Amino acid sequence: MSFHSTAAQIVTLASEGGEEHSGNHESLSPYVTGIGAFVILMLLLWITTRFNRDR
Repeated sequence: MSFHSTAAQIVTLASEGGEEHSGNHESLSPYVTGIGAFVILMLLLWITTRFNRDR
C-alpha cells in the first residue's frame, strides 16, 4: 500500500462521519482565539522583559 492510497483512505474514513462531529464549535471565533493568543504572548513578553532588566 502506498502513502497516497493510505492517505486517501484516511480522508474517506474521516469524511464519512457526517457533519454532526465536524470538530468546529459555534462559539469559538477565530478572531477571539487569535486576539486571546496575542494578548497572552504580549503578557509573557512583558513579564520576561521585567525579569531581564540589567541592574
